[in-house]
Amino acid sequence: MRGNTETQTEMFSYIPLELRVPKNHPLRGMKEIIDEVLDEMSAIFDGLYSHTGRPSIPPEMLIKSLFLQVLYGIRSEKQILDHLEFNLLYRWFVGLKADDKIWDETVFSKNRDRILGEEVISVLFAKVIAVANKKNLLSKEHFTVDGTLLEAWASLKSLKKKDGSNERKDDGDSGNPSVDFKGEKRSNKTHESSTDPEAKIYTKSKGTAAKLFFMGHLLMENRNGIPVEVDTTIASFHAEHEAALTMFHNLGTKRKKTLGGDKHYDDDPFCDELRKRKITPHVAQNIHARKHSSAVDGRTTRHPGYEISQRKRKRVEEIFGWLKAFGIVRRPHFRGLQRMKCFFKFAVSVYNILRIRNLTAIAA
Repeated sequence: MRGNTETQTEMFSYIPLELRVPKNHPLRGMKEIIDEVLDEMSAIFDGLYSHTGRPSIPPEMLIKSLFLQVLYGIRSEKQILDHLEFNLLYRWFVGLKADDKIWDETVFSKNRDRILGEEVISVLFAKVIAVANKKNLLSKEHFTVDGTLLEAWASLKSLKKKDGSNERKDDGDSGNPSVDFKGEKRSNKTHESSTDPEAKIYTKSKGTAAKLFFMGHLLMENRNGIPVEVDTTIASFHAEHEAALTMFHNLGTKRKKTLGGDKHYDDDPFCDELRKRKITPHVAQNIHARKHSSAVDGRTTRHPGYEISQRKRKRVEEIFGWLKAFGIVRRPHFRGLQRMKCFFKFAVSVYNILRIRNLTAIAA
């Protein structure tokens, strides 16, 4: 018998949100991890807020909301709040009841430097790595390094001469002018963006357009492809080499290690510095560009470990691919190196939690 559509609006629901979420839903495993991490950070959050005045929106809720934004590739904080309004799964993850009122998006802007500052995000990242280490998911000897371009939230139209003698030809539109740069040479020495002065004109390869970029860097352990160190820098040719050495220094382990990398890391000063630190460079040989020479020779490439490192290093591209396809990292809506650095590290923390959940779910 055909059923009829009920037009009567339900006034009450007796099913808790906890029972609405399937037991095997992927968010359950991720919620357990992030709840454990945030619970350990409670003392840090206590120090960020005054002990008097009206109670604020719990920082744990704000961080878990931003977690969902990165995880599901939601473009803005306004949109994640719209989702929280009607999505019961998101409400359950964040810790809201079905009838709780959603806060205003200005809560994020007012608390951004507090909950997305370097101190909080660095502790969050470190505690997520500690969870992976506790579950024996990390290698302490074999690593891969790579960098990627993060497009700045600034347009090439914002470029102005540093000496102040700017004579741009535009149509006078103050909002989105049509600018004619024909015949004008622009470089980081002569021009800077008035919107984001720290962003630099850069391109990684010939034939691609030069835009305003920052550069994100990952140091990945090779066992399960989990980033264990993160950095964000001004875009430049040697930024990847310098960031790799900095991240290894922050890693702090004294064991002998190997470091895989692409052809850009086939650089004599870089590889010599690695060897001084008892790190064996397993970088790809850039024989064509270096005219039949390489910083790594047969004494390194003859070992099976070199081939394994070259195979494993491709996993770091999967991480960058996820971050840019789903993690809204291709062009973050932030300006300035410091905010880009904090957001990139937070996005990698989200990836790590997802990765840990997937690995432990397979093992179970």
